[in-house]
Amino acid sequence: MKKIFFGFFIIIALASTNITNACTNFLITKGASADGSVMISYNADSHVLFGELYFWPAMDWTPGTMLDIYEWDTGKYLGKIPQVAHTYNVVGNINENQVSIGETTYGGRAELETQAGAIMDYGSLIYIALQRSKTAREAINIIANLMDEYGYASSGESFSVADKNEVWIMEIIGKGEGQKGAVWVAQKIPDGYISGHANHARIEKFPLNDSENCLYSKDVVTFAIEKGFYKGEAKDFNFSETYAPVDFSAARFCEIRVWAGFKDVNSNMQQYFGYVKGEIKHDKKFIDGTPNPNGFATNRMPLWIKPDRKVTIDDMIKFLGDHLEGTELDMTKDAGAGPYGNPYRWRPLTWKVDGKEYCNERAAGTQQTGFTFISQLRSWLPDPIGGIIWFAVDDAANTVFTPIYCGSNRVPETFAKGNGKMMEWSENSAFWIFNQVSNFAYTRYSDIHPEIAEMQQKINKKNYAYVNAIDKGAAEIYKTDKIAAVEFITDYSVNTANDLTYKWKEFYKYLFMKYMDGNIKTPNPGHLNPNVKQPGYSPEFLKIIVDQTGKKLLVPEGGSH
Repeated sequence: MKKIFFGFFIIIALASTNITNACTNFLITKGASADGSVMISYNADSHVLFGELYFWPAMDWTPGTMLDIYEWDTGKYLGKIPQVAHTYNVVGNINENQVSIGETTYGGRAELETQAGAIMDYGSLIYIALQRSKTAREAINIIANLMDEYGYASSGESFSVADKNEVWIMEIIGKGEGQKGAVWVAQKIPDGYISGHANHARIEKFPLNDSENCLYSKDVVTFAIEKGFYKGEAKDFNFSETYAPVDFSAARFCEIRVWAGFKDVNSNMQQYFGYVKGEIKHDKKFIDGTPNPNGFATNRMPLWIKPDRKVTIDDMIKFLGDHLEGTELDMTKDAGAGPYGNPYRWRPLTWKVDGKEYCNERAAGTQQTGFTFISQLRSWLPDPIGGIIWFAVDDAANTVFTPIYCGSNRVPETFAKGNGKMMEWSENSAFWIFNQVSNFAYTRYSDIHPEIAEMQQKINKKNYAYVNAIDKGAAEIYKTDKIAAVEFITDYSVNTANDLTYKWKEFYKYLFMKYMDGNIKTPNPGHLNPNVKQPGYSPEFLKIIVDQTGKKLLVPEGGSH
């Protein structure tokens, strides 16, 4: 979600309590996925975002009906627009036609962030487009037309827009005060490739005469020239470097999350490690020898890469829960991880010691995730059955993704909107139950997280097998009775999600009893009390304590018994 132009503004937005903080998306084409599906993923990250599964049933609307528009981040009323004759069934961020949309906010130039009278914020654009579109390309055009007609009420956004055949990245920024709407560009990811975005604009140069693979607003270049943001020919125009130039914060806090996912499936990504650590080069010429009159960054990571192997749902889950493990920035390894290798850092994102500024890492797996999903779009099945949103709440590394078919006509009550709020507890809210487990795990991560990971894998394996069977059964029913098929997949989706929530509640009880008070307890059959271990701290952490305390804790020889 939201960050604003240049490092200071990026840090303010990433550390703010506004709902729009920071998110991570990955985009996988059919030819790059293990099963031939299109996939997109989305960590919706904010310290005040309550994780819940949105739902809009398919509806027919009478002429003259108006749709009220409320800003997704704040609930602020923005205005109203005419409703269309028919809207499609939407579950979370996927509709019945297998169209799915995710986002990350990059902010961009601060002078373009506000636009008086605009009523289409990025959240409204996403959910209105889902209710009205049959394909990704149609969703892009709907978004563009809504911004043109009603103005754009957000800062710079990157959208992942996918259907069962194609996946696009669309990047948008408003025109600021005095002008209406936004400038934008959308590129289709080539089949066999993957892409990603994480709070920084990633589209650089793009083809101007390839409407099959690239769409853009007619004034995306001329507007930048008129504003003095860019000088040069249209063919050399660079969207990201013009509207959101990369700097240390954009690379280290944003681009690094994309790189971390890319490196898991492509062996050539190490060459960009300096860039994602924040070492930005602005050479006089680009790698191809062309001049760089605008001073753009010249060592940026590519928009898309070809993976060395096909990408699975398990890969996507790993991307979303990454903590830079296996790199020199591994968040489980430095002193901030404490005695139990906790890969989480509490905010603020940056801090000062002796007048010098330092930063925590901002990895994809983060404590403030409200909800997260992986949309799997499968062209070989009827649309209501072909689309699945693997949905979860809270921290992607410590949660479980439950399958919800896109044709479902209701949602599980444990994930439903209104079952709890950020400051309102609900005993059967998935958000609160999963947060209980993850926050308890943060206290003794190296011991508790492996148990969570084992449970995740066990449930995932079961879900994959069951989904395969449900696919076959539902497709067969669909041939003769579409209504019964939809009810079948809805029952499976709702029951599986609710069962998961209650299973996780019992899992929390088990973990709490086992690890409370710094002990590790296991059953001791035939005895009143359980077995108890008190493993203490690691030798490495004990050495840190001694180095910091000197002789303060030293026991004299012969002084202990």
